[in-house]
Amino acid sequence: MKLSQGLRAVAAVEATKGLVVVLAGCGLLALVHHDLQRAAEALVRHTHLNPASHLPRVFIAYAGQLDNAHLMQLALGAFAYAAVRLVEAYGLWHERGWGEAFAAASGAVYVPFELRELLRAPGLLSIILLAVNVAIVAFMLYGLRRRRAGARR
Repeated sequence: MKLSQGLRAVAAVEATKGLVVVLAGCGLLALVHHDLQRAAEALVRHTHLNPASHLPRVFIAYAGQLDNAHLMQLALGAFAYAAVRLVEAYGLWHERGWGEAFAAASGAVYVPFELRELLRAPGLLSIILLAVNVAIVAFMLYGLRRRRAGARR
């Protein structure tokens, strides 16, 4: 795979993540001024989960504690995260050096957390996520190195 094809593939993944998080942020904003506990109870019933079991009970209790200010903060956080992903995608798609550096740095931030998760609860998913992230960081660093070598010529 050529370097530009790889950059575009990573850019497409990052843009997709950004757009999904924008949708999640919009969903959070749509919940403002609604009774979240009642909505959570309806969702648990609709999915045929036992409301007395641990996870559904925690979900319902947490939904009951969320107020409009918290929903707005969560939505703003989602939009900020999405902006980062979309800026990264733009830089990669247009083969900008800053986009590669940004992607390498933002990917490297997750590596310690993925390592901790792998050590805490080893599993195939943890291994795959770590391997993919390390591969993307390495690919971005390779691209940056090639870019610098080409600029010296």
